[in-house]
Amino acid sequence: MDTFLIITGIMLLLLGLAGAVLPVLPGPPLSYAGLLLFHFTDRFQYSNTLLIVYGILMVVITIADYVVPVYGTKKMGGTKYGMWGSTIGLIIGIFFFPPLGIIIGPFAGAFIGEVIKGATTQVALSSAIGSFLGFLFGTLLKLIFGVLMIYHVVVQLF
Repeated sequence: MDTFLIITGIMLLLLGLAGAVLPVLPGPPLSYAGLLLFHFTDRFQYSNTLLIVYGILMVVITIADYVVPVYGTKKMGGTKYGMWGSTIGLIIGIFFFPPLGIIIGPFAGAFIGEVIKGATTQVALSSAIGSFLGFLFGTLLKLIFGVLMIYHVVVQLF
């Protein structure tokens, strides 16, 4: 049974790492599930504290991945129109244009929202760039989380 859990855990860790850059896969939950599978083997044991902390981080990073592009829009001078546009663009992008929709949707939504408000093209573009930078930051957080999960497995291995 340990062999099955280890092989499945490795696959989940790798899928989780891929999910950090592929919007279609939920990277942090997959990585965390992989770590949990390793924990349930005889060879790997992690403290309850570590598992709880990583569980909380997984939830926070997963939520932040959807919130950060909207925050980026605001920080780059976007108004409520841009933030709402980014949010609506994200939702439309996820459902109608996967997997690239999660990247393009917030960018286009922020731009369109600002244009509807009457902002200049420069302001609308700045708002859209803020949304994109937020997306990149979310991706970086997911990558770091996935690498940390793999790190803990490798440390236990050796």
